[in-house]
Parts: sequence; structure tokens; C-alpha cells
Amino acid sequence: MKKGIHPENYRLVAFKDMSNGDVFITKSTVETKETIEVEGTEYPFVKLEISRTSHPFYTGKKKLVDSAGRIDKFKNKYAKFNKKKQAATADQKEEK
Repeated sequence: MKKGIHPENYRLVAFKDMSNGDVFITKSTVETKETIEVEGTEYPFVKLEISRTSHPFYTGKKKLVDSAGRIDKFKNKYAKFNKKKQAATADQKEEK
């Protein structure tokens, strides 16, 4: 192996699956400012959208959990357009 090409700062890091709350600890070089306490020990902390405990391929479940609330974000973002459309429809009904 070539010397000096591999990172030297491996340490234990806690990864948390935000869709189901599963936390697992493994060695990593990832940089993070957050920390979490697991079983009385504090570890650097990384949030994951999906992991082996929630991915449909590994769980065998067909449904994928929307952990980021993308549907809710979409509805909130475009709710104002729906209100305008409903108001316009109501105005048209009053005119008749």
C-alpha cells in the first residue's frame, strides 16, 4: 500500500436514522459539529435520511417512509395558490 494516502483520523461516530430513530456506532472520518450521548458515552453525531434499518431493500417492506416531510413541505408551499383558486371559484359562484 502507498503511505500517506489514507486518512489517519478514524474515530467512533454515531449515525442516527431520522425515519425510525435507530442509532448505530461505527468508525468514520466524517466531520460533524453535533454530538449525542449513547449509553453514557458522547460521540460525534450524523443524521441520516435512510439506513439499513429503514431502507425497503433491507427491510422487505414496500413502503418508504417520508422522513423529511416532503409532502407537507409541498402542501405548505403551494397552499396559497389553492386558497386563491378557491376564492376565485367562490366569487364566480356568487356572480351567478
